[in-house]
Amino acid sequence: MNEWDEYAPFYDWENARTMGRRDVRFWQLRAEEARGPVLELGCGTGRLLMPIARAGVRVTGLDGSSAMLARARNRARRLPASRRPALIQGDLRALPFSSRSFAMVVAAYGVLQSLTTDADLEASLREAARVLGRGGALNIDLVPDLTAWPVYERAVRLRGRLRGRTISLTESVRQDRRRGLTVFDETFAVGSGRHARRHTFSLEFRTIPMKTMVARVEKAGFTVSAVEGDYRGGSWSRDAETWLIRAVRR
Repeated sequence: MNEWDEYAPFYDWENARTMGRRDVRFWQLRAEEARGPVLELGCGTGRLLMPIARAGVRVTGLDGSSAMLARARNRARRLPASRRPALIQGDLRALPFSSRSFAMVVAAYGVLQSLTTDADLEASLREAARVLGRGGALNIDLVPDLTAWPVYERAVRLRGRLRGRTISLTESVRQDRRRGLTVFDETFAVGSGRHARRHTFSLEFRTIPMKTMVARVEKAGFTVSAVEGDYRGGSWSRDAETWLIRAVRR
């Protein structure tokens, strides 16, 4: 089982306490602008995908994790049949769709930062360009400068309850500054004492300077129309709330 499969049972619980819903309306509005079908890369459990679908947008979610998609499918069953998104397991670097299939591609919440080599990032951007028609939109959301995160070991980050049982997240952070990688070593403990079940895995993310990321997007066949620093259209800076790139397929 890969690390994202391991993370799937805890993804919604953690993100409800960290990201919450502060980006949901932003992505609904972007998707409503698409004037055609929308593709979300790395849709996970459907945290953004379901609100977009609920708004009446024809949307497809793609993810590499079968466990994440299983949770997304459970969420989709709560929607009317006419508004359920398509859910596809696949690779961001080799999208299983025909050329010019979508009007918009969404890469939200740092999903492109999980591609930790230049070759993988460039392949994913090329594929996004391929599945968009001319004038199609690419919207990217990056987690700001992960290389600035402090290094620490075995800090208890979160505690709470999950489906009636106690749960805690113990986390360590490592930095590989030469490669621009930030590594999160995660242990979720469900239950207490000697009966607790521990789930341990690591997640790697890459930070690329904004100027370099914009250049990569443009090299892939896009014109960057805006760089923003929050979900309200604020200006970008290195220490902005988020790093948003809006681009149009040439």
